[in-house]
Amino acid sequence: MSSKHEIIQEVQRAMDEADCLVDDSQVERALEVLAGQITECLKDKDPLVFAVMNGGLVLAGRLLPKLPFPLEVAYLHASRYGHKLNGALLDWRVRPTQDLRGRTVLVLDDILDEGWTLQAILEHLKKEGADEVLSAVLVHKLHDRKAYPGMRADFTGLDVADRFLFGCGMDYKGYWRNAPGIYALKGH
Repeated sequence: MSSKHEIIQEVQRAMDEADCLVDDSQVERALEVLAGQITECLKDKDPLVFAVMNGGLVLAGRLLPKLPFPLEVAYLHASRYGHKLNGALLDWRVRPTQDLRGRTVLVLDDILDEGWTLQAILEHLKKEGADEVLSAVLVHKLHDRKAYPGMRADFTGLDVADRFLFGCGMDYKGYWRNAPGIYALKGH
């Protein structure tokens, strides 16, 4: 069992050795473009915006102030049980409590990797009566292992290589969600 000190040393070493794939200024430019696209689509729709915990927290904090229209903000927290065949089964840690009937909903998350959890969340929100359910991610990871062929969020900030990523909401062993850029573990 590693001591807390050893874990901190390990995660610091990971950052020291990591490759910065997208620096903070590039993230900021991507957020500006993302905000423009979302504003154009949702400015007149009175959207309910959900941040998916924990990764979507950073995206929400950086993106929401750039959206110059009225919206409601909430959060949800879910993870997926089991394997791909059970992709739609969610372990809800915090369920949506708002009445979704007739609403336009936007779900914010840090990354679209394989997308099983995001797909299940979107399906759940539709079943709860939302008229329209859209998704926005900061990062779309480039690979062919998505929940379904061609899966993409409705709004995407950056396409990034298929490596182990952290920063801007994504974590390495629970740490570095706060890193302002997007980093990849050395050798991964």
